[in-house]
Amino acid sequence: MFSRKNKGFTLIELLVVIAIIGILASVVLASLNSARKKSRDARRVADIKQLQLANELYFDANRSYAAAAFAASHVLVTDGFIASIPTDPLSATTFYNYAWHPAASPTVYHMGATLEEGTNIALQSDKDCNSGVANSCFASTPIFAGGTPFDGASALVYDVVP
Repeated sequence: MFSRKNKGFTLIELLVVIAIIGILASVVLASLNSARKKSRDARRVADIKQLQLANELYFDANRSYAAAAFAASHVLVTDGFIASIPTDPLSATTFYNYAWHPAASPTVYHMGATLEEGTNIALQSDKDCNSGVANSCFASTPIFAGGTPFDGASALVYDVVP
């Protein structure tokens, strides 16, 4: 009878195990990528709500909303209404969209962020305004006078107004 002196795995067995581990790793990474997108979207929604709260605090103190596009040295930061202007999670230099009306002492604003996942529940409760179109959300408000107009009615844009 033949006896096997070296006990161990064959090359075929090792390749099969490595292939199975590779398939499992790719499945885990794919689901992890989806979770990362959802977490970035949750942060974007939270950032917009923080900015909205800071803008409302600014309004209480000044009887108008901030009339400046978001930047690191924004009036909300210098006046102490928010510690820092949040940026998009994918880019530390990309600020969220903000438009206001009228130009001098804004009494209306429109702010938003583009999400990555269309299934985010926040998209069901946002305003879907277009700050570049007259009377998009406000019956008596024309096109926004300041900031960068953006279309909140786009499928992935989460937007808020006062």
